[in-house]
Amino acid sequence: MAKLLGKGLLKDRKIPLWFTIVWVIAFSIALKVMDQSVIAFMGVLFSIIFVYYTDSPKWMRLVLGGAILLLIIPLVAGDNRYYMEVASQVGIYVAMALGLNIVVGFAGLLDLGYVAFFAAGAYAYGIFATAQANNFIAGNLFPLSGEWFWPFLIVGLLVAALFGILLGLPVLRVKGDYLAIVTLGFGEIIRIVFNNLDKPVNITNGPQGLTPIASPELFGVALNKPFYFYFIVLFCIALIVLANVRFEHSRLGRAWIAIREDELAAQSMGISLLHTKLAAFATGASFAGVVGVIFAAKQTFIDPTSFTLMESFSILVMVILGGMGSIPGVVLGAAFVTVLQVQLLKEFSNFLHSLQAAGVINLPSQLDPSKFQRLIFGLLLVLVALFRPNGLIPAKRNKNDIDAIKNSPYAKEKLGILSRSASEK
Repeated sequence: MAKLLGKGLLKDRKIPLWFTIVWVIAFSIALKVMDQSVIAFMGVLFSIIFVYYTDSPKWMRLVLGGAILLLIIPLVAGDNRYYMEVASQVGIYVAMALGLNIVVGFAGLLDLGYVAFFAAGAYAYGIFATAQANNFIAGNLFPLSGEWFWPFLIVGLLVAALFGILLGLPVLRVKGDYLAIVTLGFGEIIRIVFNNLDKPVNITNGPQGLTPIASPELFGVALNKPFYFYFIVLFCIALIVLANVRFEHSRLGRAWIAIREDELAAQSMGISLLHTKLAAFATGASFAGVVGVIFAAKQTFIDPTSFTLMESFSILVMVILGGMGSIPGVVLGAAFVTVLQVQLLKEFSNFLHSLQAAGVINLPSQLDPSKFQRLIFGLLLVLVALFRPNGLIPAKRNKNDIDAIKNSPYAKEKLGILSRSASEK
């Protein structure tokens, strides 16, 4: 297996289709038989990586990946509430990392306050899905039912996009490290505002938070289990990935990349820095707003401690680790960091505690692995910077055939001022 992975991933970067199918079947059976096996669950979850590198046509990889996400994982892990919770949490961070990838990866704008947009979407739904809105809106109309969850996905998108524009307008005069500092301050300001917006009019309930937030409903059925949220998050990720792909190859996406590479050159080519950067902030923020609505409905409780500065750092780590500007890289980075944080470190900590309880080892509480998350993230970034400076899956650049362009009939036509001068002659 080591030789196969070495040849496939490191050299040809391709894995035979039979190996991927055997891997998926083996770990799926293992998870179904041993429903408490963390290794089996990790094998099924990260089989998507093998699908990405499988030596098969693109449509076949899409079908296989869709089958794993839509059929295999729900069938073999759907009865395990904890595993579906982990899968949903991974999906939420994947969606947020894809949104930040537009700002940081495509446009090259270092944003350290991204969690503010996430909070905006969460509070936009949480305030009206609880009785909190009765404090400033007369009529005792709230909380709204769970059927309003679906329209509020659009509301969260618009509210977060507005926050992105409000952030972009004053800060786009600065760039580089100064931009990072200003966005960091914006994220903290939003958190503090939500924390203190309980007087003179109680809008956010301050540090006590909002609860119970209505769970989604569809045709009268309450979707209040991790199993349902798994599919909601998958649907959201599919839309965000589609939007990322369309933006990447659009005129706006190329303008973002041009600004990232050289602002002066982009401006000299007629690209409006203000409008293009505002579009990046608004687009990236809107995705975070949608995910914030899903997060609030899933947790049924939100407070300002859910939107700290460390959350913004964690999402930025996911983008850098996976590969800035690379959609599959960002998905991999977000999944890896989330699983490491949510499950692997905690499971390893529980394993060591069980050995300590059995008298095998004597582990001081200061060496609990779950307390070293930030240290591990820092080490990961250092290792990636040394050995994979462009991320785990670097962004691919489209290569144009220069000879084909030169031989094109359009290349022989005189355009612009040359065409006018030729007609005058």
